[in-house]
Amino acid sequence: MRTAERQRGVALITALLVVALALTSVRIYPGLAKQLLVAALRTAIQLTLIGLVLKTLFAHSSLMWVAVLSGVMLAVAGREVVVRQQRRFAGGWGYAIGTVSMFTSSFTVALFALIVVVGNDPWYQPQYAIPLLGMLLGNTMNGIALALDRLTQTAWDQRDTIEARLMLGHSTAQALSGIRQQVFRSGLIPIINAMATAGIVSLPGMMTGQILAGAPPVEAVKYQIMIMFLIAGGAGFGTLAAVRLSVRRLFDERERLRLDRLQR
Repeated sequence: MRTAERQRGVALITALLVVALALTSVRIYPGLAKQLLVAALRTAIQLTLIGLVLKTLFAHSSLMWVAVLSGVMLAVAGREVVVRQQRRFAGGWGYAIGTVSMFTSSFTVALFALIVVVGNDPWYQPQYAIPLLGMLLGNTMNGIALALDRLTQTAWDQRDTIEARLMLGHSTAQALSGIRQQVFRSGLIPIINAMATAGIVSLPGMMTGQILAGAPPVEAVKYQIMIMFLIAGGAGFGTLAAVRLSVRRLFDERERLRLDRLQR
């Protein structure tokens, strides 16, 4: 009982930090303060709800419910990819590209990890499948969102250069020379930075949680290395797939730049 009360007290104190930050930022950027408070409220509500859902799911290990929750996570992640883009594809193309790319990469890597690396029986045990897929989806979502935003914005800003190259007879790949490399790099920067600074500048969340829960540090490090490599693979292949699909959407079958397919 005392432990529960202490946890509620600690949660309240940490929430006051966010409120203090919001009040401080009101004079500088009033809109940002509102976004910060809404995001904090969403975090508390969403994590509480997912905690209750996972408690029920762990008690009834069912492939159907794991698949349903995974589908919900994928759908929400697809929406977040779209809303983070300044110039998104018109219609449902932006959502479709992000969702298909995340499904192809994150779910494939998650299945590989659950069946080959973890090797539990059954392989879809929710206490392993859901957290692993969540980490993969979250990082892949960030990479794809950054890459697509960079691609569409760069294509819009450099449209004259791209169209001039096409008029000179260059192919789509040649017209986007240098741009795709920059786009792919921007999508991988978060995970590259995370891997480059892990253990020196920061301790990754999963490793920290295991250590706080009493796991041996060396054992926690082994799991964290595995997770970071899986995340790098999922984010990398997902970003690559999203960029390729987006480039195909930006040009038609006659290799003309179709900026009319972007929302202005």
